[in-house]
Amino acid sequence: MIVFLIFKTVLIAIILGLSLLIAMYATLVERKFAGFIQDRYGPDRAGIWGILQPVCDGAKLFFKEEYMPNTADKALYILGPSLTMLVALLTSAVIPWGGNIAIGGNNFSLQVASSSIDILYIFAITSMGVYGIMIGGWASNNKFALLGAVRASSQMISYELAMGLSIASVIMMSGTLSLSEIVHQQESMWNIAYQPLAFIIFFTCALAETNRAPFDLPECEGELVGGYHTEYSSMKLGFYLFSEYINMFISSAVISTLFFGGYHMPFINDLGLSQNVVTLLGTAFLFVKIFFFILLFMWVRWTLPRFRYDQLMKLGWTMLLPLALLNLVITGIVMLLV
Repeated sequence: MIVFLIFKTVLIAIILGLSLLIAMYATLVERKFAGFIQDRYGPDRAGIWGILQPVCDGAKLFFKEEYMPNTADKALYILGPSLTMLVALLTSAVIPWGGNIAIGGNNFSLQVASSSIDILYIFAITSMGVYGIMIGGWASNNKFALLGAVRASSQMISYELAMGLSIASVIMMSGTLSLSEIVHQQESMWNIAYQPLAFIIFFTCALAETNRAPFDLPECEGELVGGYHTEYSSMKLGFYLFSEYINMFISSAVISTLFFGGYHMPFINDLGLSQNVVTLLGTAFLFVKIFFFILLFMWVRWTLPRFRYDQLMKLGWTMLLPLALLNLVITGIVMLLV
């Protein structure tokens, strides 16, 4: 039991550190990627190739003047960004980052918490993210922040429906809510081969859930100054901005797990490698998939223009939701017949 607790504590620390590190350097990759698309260099002054730019950005946020509006609800004003950051980090607890690893004659899973309702846990935690945004916009006592918070809540609630229905088709095929079991069932064939429409719907909804362009209406600078975080500065603003990149990282991990086999690597079991080596290579392969989807998130952002708000809501309710229902019905019919 002591070895088990030590292993889980170390695993939690590693996942937390990786989440923060990847989110930190995703800001640099995004700015470099935007520079590439726009035919410019991007950050290249702080360190070689601008590699120290995220450190400088973090230091800037730490030392910026921190203010709070006199009319703000102080407790909720502080709670908003804290809750958003906490929710972003908690989601990683049920993601299987690899298979079993042998230590001292014992097998340990590279999953912090495994249960039979992993997907329900993810939906329960991510649905709380809207509270952090809504609380921050309300507590600021600013009309632009409140409008951004209302937009965010409407957008996230609307797209959660289509996202949930797209996952329901995967659950019907797998017969389980456990992510580790869903990954295990994809050892021979990934779910993307059976559910391509569900993947497209889920990815589109993930863009909206993380408030990424072209769905970044809650913080539309041209209309709402800065949206729900207009009145925030210093590290409170940093929490809101940073949580977006953590959510993007976790969303990419969930996509890789549900539709692309998770940590399974083709033909790796035919090489005759030890269990620990197979596990570590599988984890590395999972991160390759995650980085691919992070780049895809960025590519979409710097390619497509922002929607109007009526277009955004129309896409969610009149296109994605019916498509998700249709995919669910087709999946049920195919399972019944085949």
